[in-house]
Amino acid sequence: MTPLPAIAGVLTAEQVDATGAAIAAMQEDSGALPWFPGGQTDPWDHVESAMALSVTGRIAEAEAAYAWSRRHQRDDGSWPIRMVGGRVEDPNIDSNFCAYIAVGVWHHYLITGDTRFLDEMWPTVWSAIDLVTKYQRPDGAFRWGGDHRTGAMFDQAQITGNASIFQAIDCAVRIADEMGQPEDAWAAAHTALGDVIRDRPENFEPPSDHSMDWYYPILGGALRGRAGQEHIARRWDEFVVDGMGIRCVDHRPWVTGAETCELALAVDALGDTADAVKLVESIQHLRDPDGSYWTGLVYADGKRWPVEKSCWTSAAVVLAADAISRTSAGEGIFRDVRETLVAGDPIT
Repeated sequence: MTPLPAIAGVLTAEQVDATGAAIAAMQEDSGALPWFPGGQTDPWDHVESAMALSVTGRIAEAEAAYAWSRRHQRDDGSWPIRMVGGRVEDPNIDSNFCAYIAVGVWHHYLITGDTRFLDEMWPTVWSAIDLVTKYQRPDGAFRWGGDHRTGAMFDQAQITGNASIFQAIDCAVRIADEMGQPEDAWAAAHTALGDVIRDRPENFEPPSDHSMDWYYPILGGALRGRAGQEHIARRWDEFVVDGMGIRCVDHRPWVTGAETCELALAVDALGDTADAVKLVESIQHLRDPDGSYWTGLVYADGKRWPVEKSCWTSAAVVLAADAISRTSAGEGIFRDVRETLVAGDPIT
C-alpha cells in the first residue's frame, strides 16, 4: 500500500487520500484533468494535478493523464494554451505551460521507478524542451509565448513563468541524463536563466501585484539560501493573512488555496517547514467534505470566489503535504532543484 502524506494536527493520511480521490473524480475519460468538471484544461495545471495523483498512489490515473499529454502534443512540441472537452479554445503557445511536462514526468518516475514510463515519455519531454529553448532570449530570459498559427513569438518575459521553466529544465536535464542522452544545450539554457533571475531581474516585466511573481523565484529553485529568505521577507506582510492564507493579489481581500500551498512549498525549500505547516493549516477552511478544495475566499464578506472546487488547488494541497511530511519518493521535487548544473552531473 502506498504511504500517504499527513501533517500532524492539520491533515490525516485519510484526508489526503480523499483529496486524491476528489482529483481522480474530476478526470475526464480522455485522461484530461480540467480545472473543474466541464471546465478548461491547460497543460500546466493538468500536469500539477497528475502529480497529486502519483503522490496518492493513483498510478493508473496519473499515467492516463500523461498519456493525454502525449497524445495531444503537437508536432512542434507544444500544446494549446486552453482546451475544453477536447476542443481547442486557445491554440497559442505558453512556453512555461509546455516546459512543465518535464517536472511531472520526472516526479512520476521518482515515485514509481518505472523505466518503461520514462522511455515512453522521453520523446514528449524532448520535443517540449527543444521547443521551449527556442523561446530563450539573448539575455537568458524566456519569452512567455507565441502565436501557433504564424510562429511569431511574444517578446515579453514574465518572472513567474521563467522561474517555473528553471525547475522544468532541471528536471529535463535529469531525465536526459537518466536516458543516457545528456543535453548540454539545456544545461547552458538553465545556467543563463538562473543568472538573469538572480542578477538581472529588471530584464523581466515588472513584478505584478499577484503573489506568484513574489514567491516563484524561490519555488522554481533559482533563488535559495539567504537571498531567498530575504526576498520572501520583503513582501510577507503584503500577502500573508494570518489564519486565512495568502492573498492572490496584494491589495484585494481574497485568499487562494493553491497560492498559499505553493508558498508553503517555497518556504519549505528554504528550510522553514514550521511556516509551511502554518500556511497549509490556514487554508483548511477551503476544504469541502468530499476532500476537494474551493479555489478561494473573499474574506471581507466570507464568500467563496470563484465558486468552484478546482482540481489544481486540491493538487497543490497534496504536493505541499507531501513535501512537508517527506513521504513519497517525489517529495523533494521542488526542494531539490539545482541552482546550477551541467549536463552529466550526478543525479541527486
